[in-house]
Amino acid sequence: VQLQASGGGLVQAGGSPRLSCAASGRTFRTYARGWFRQAPGKEREFVAALKLNDDSTYYTDSVKGRFTISRDDAKNTVYLQMNSLRPEDTAVYYCAAAGWNSRIYSIRDARRYDYWGQGTLVTVSS
Repeated sequence: VQLQASGGGLVQAGGSPRLSCAASGRTFRTYARGWFRQAPGKEREFVAALKLNDDSTYYTDSVKGRFTISRDDAKNTVYLQMNSLRPEDTAVYYCAAAGWNSRIYSIRDARRYDYWGQGTLVTVSS
């Protein structure tokens, strides 16, 4: 699976950009798609995830009610709609895909994911 993220850029606080993550390759093997982010000087953290078999969604507490993860199967694309952006949302956002395997890691754990996109920078100005 190859992942291509896009949609980042400079956004004012309160803005509502949408990130996209297009997948190509053997996408039928995908169990879940996720978004992570890494702010300057910080570790990568979980943002949101979507299980493809039942559309269950998961969010980190800081983005609940503001971000929405969704998918378009026809385009093999997952989106992250971000609303009410805050300066603390500034980070490089990475999309990821988890295959069907027996790993014990939570869907919120980066170790659960097998494939990663290149990252897209979102900078929120106050």
